[in-house]
Amino acid sequence: MALLLPVLPVKAADRPPLLALCAAYPPELAALRAEFGVQPGGGFTETRIKGLSFWRGRAGRHEVVIFRTGVSLVNAAYQLQIALERFPITAILFAGVAGGVDPSLQVGDVVIPERWAYHAEAAYLNPDGKGGHVLPPFLRPKVENFGMIFPNEVAATREGEADFRRIAAFPADPALLAAARRAVGKLPELRTGGRTVAVSVGGTGVAGPVFLDHAGYREWVHRVWQARCADMESTALAHVAWSNEVPILIIRGLSDLAGAQRGANPIDTHEAPVSGIAARVLRAVVDEL
Repeated sequence: MALLLPVLPVKAADRPPLLALCAAYPPELAALRAEFGVQPGGGFTETRIKGLSFWRGRAGRHEVVIFRTGVSLVNAAYQLQIALERFPITAILFAGVAGGVDPSLQVGDVVIPERWAYHAEAAYLNPDGKGGHVLPPFLRPKVENFGMIFPNEVAATREGEADFRRIAAFPADPALLAAARRAVGKLPELRTGGRTVAVSVGGTGVAGPVFLDHAGYREWVHRVWQARCADMESTALAHVAWSNEVPILIIRGLSDLAGAQRGANPIDTHEAPVSGIAARVLRAVVDEL
């Protein structure tokens, strides 16, 4: 009779290095592929899994796999989990665009947050007729609400933990953050829209299932989380990385100001050039590892 042994998870630190380099949607992925030379005859091998393309090859002294996570929290979580289960990934680096939430930032600037929170994990509540809202017994608000929207921390778990626990924000990896700080100090001048862009490491980013283009909500998000940027994937990516115990770093160039502009949101104008800037910053971080 065969002896069945338990399959134990292999942590990233115990594997040969394989960097996952990813982006969410076509302009971001095009910038990433251009930065790393993913093209026919460029030395990368494509693998198709569940309709997704993964390009594996080398970038300098690193072995990498490049892929698209898709837009939205669900796509990002699902597609990153597929990558982690099919490839021996030891670290995750993402480059893409986001809406600027910190009023000190401008379009084109690049932020590399230390942590990621969900802004829309929440209860939507009825008014109580007295100027407040009817709170369900389970909800004990920790932060300011936005009208009927009452944020709540998400619960998460991972190997070795007895149960789900509330997580206010999911961290970026300290070693990758240190590499980012070194890389930022060596970057040449980066310009877009006729100005030199600022690249900074630190603070909080937020993500949710909505394209944020509302000035009042933007102000609230900055006030509650001191958020620097908002997008539709990053916290889900950081959540999955945390659950799988794989280091992650997320780089976001600001394609718009999340509703602070006058008139139409300018993301369509800025997404391609700003994606290129974010990809160049990611390449500088990879070169530091």
